[in-house]
Amino acid sequence: MGEKVVAGRFDLSDRQHYRDKLRQCLTGLERLLLEKRFDRPKNLMGLEIELNLTGADGMPKMLNAQVLERIASRDFQTELAMFNLEVNIAPHRLQGRVFDRLSEELRTSLAYADRKAGEVDAGIVMIGILPTLDRDDLVSSNLSAVDRYALLNEQIVAARGEDFVLDIDGVERLTCTSKSIAPEAACTSVQLHLQVTPGRFADVWNAAQAIAAAQVAVGANSPFLFGRELWCESRPPLFQQSTDTRPPELQAQGVRPRTWFGERWVTSAYDLFEENLRYFPALLPICDDEDPLEVIDAGGTPTLAELVLHNGTVYRWNRPVYGIADGVPHLRVENRVLPAGPTVTDVIANTAFYYGVVRALAEESRPVWTRLPFEAAAANFDEACRHGIDARLRWPRRGRYGGTTEVDAVSLVRDELLPLAEVGLDAWGVEPADRDFYLGVIEERCRRRMNGASWQAATFHRALESGLPRDAALAATTRRYRELMHGGEPVHTWPVGLLEPVPLG
Repeated sequence: MGEKVVAGRFDLSDRQHYRDKLRQCLTGLERLLLEKRFDRPKNLMGLEIELNLTGADGMPKMLNAQVLERIASRDFQTELAMFNLEVNIAPHRLQGRVFDRLSEELRTSLAYADRKAGEVDAGIVMIGILPTLDRDDLVSSNLSAVDRYALLNEQIVAARGEDFVLDIDGVERLTCTSKSIAPEAACTSVQLHLQVTPGRFADVWNAAQAIAAAQVAVGANSPFLFGRELWCESRPPLFQQSTDTRPPELQAQGVRPRTWFGERWVTSAYDLFEENLRYFPALLPICDDEDPLEVIDAGGTPTLAELVLHNGTVYRWNRPVYGIADGVPHLRVENRVLPAGPTVTDVIANTAFYYGVVRALAEESRPVWTRLPFEAAAANFDEACRHGIDARLRWPRRGRYGGTTEVDAVSLVRDELLPLAEVGLDAWGVEPADRDFYLGVIEERCRRRMNGASWQAATFHRALESGLPRDAALAATTRRYRELMHGGEPVHTWPVGLLEPVPLG
């Protein structure tokens, strides 16, 4: 008796110590909030995009280490699998011609990365899920050679204790199993950050949750996985199932998944961090030497390292973020709803739509979340993921009697959310030329009912009708997508099919 019982690389005392440190960190966060120690508003936004590597044949290339060595820029980093990269755009102030500047920076970065990838016969593809991925591509041996990915995989597998089951029933049905979290790597996303004060955090987070479905409806870009046509935005069910630490018995008991939309509107950032501790066991119980309460007592700023690490293993679609800049703590809302792509213009249009609508909704005198049940927002998200631009959503009725009504997503975006986005972007101080151009892209998607998912599905079926076998049709669709993506024109202008000329940029 008395020996340490080892579970993976961590023993029982590690986990107990980590839980104690998490509680200290949560107390520290509460003190920082009460003492008003957070940074003042700076209207800062940030942007991260996950990318895929393919060959000229449209198939994934497991070469991120070689490509990153050639890129040699801290703006580009590894992601979970060897066919993934991530590009980070430096924070920008939300004002003026910010979206044109972001667009130019992103185009320059991606063009450079694509040239460097070309040195090893690969290329950059910005897409939610690469249609040509096969089950054999998403195995643990293809995870990036980074310790934290191996450790995370090891701990999630140990927590689950059995194979992961993928079962997604959409246009077609996919059922298979995986021995690792590698299928998660199929999901490549855009992550939008907004720094906010503690007093504004809840309003911004609630607004982001309320419009998540609309974001997906107009921005869906992930209809295929492992050769099957599934949901218009298949990333959310795939991400949830490929990181699900719950065996079927715990799922039946209603235990919450680690990939989570949530279950309530919040009143403070504290609510979300507290839920993380209350509902989710630690996956990576790695402790820092810092005593956060001693640091606060001394007038310093604690890193809250354990709280930050644990927060990173709870995969909310809108995630709270605690950070430090120039020695001062700040809070951010990280929006993780959107898939990558199709083009830079589409990404920036999605970005402008999000920041505009969130600002306007967060400042309404009668907030939407006081009129929309949270359960309806969660159901809307699921509906938008399934049906994309053809989704029908619940939304508060206008007028004195309240309640909600079912509305076509396109009508909701065009008639209500785009005008709100204009108001919000004006409030940020965005130039009208930027505002009108990028919101116009969203409007045209609605008018033509064409986003990345609908283009991929239509082109794939056109390829099948031309006589191509399924795998060849998926590869041809991917190659055509890559060609048009680098052409730069937004997806609503793309001709459906494989043989039409590329529109001139």
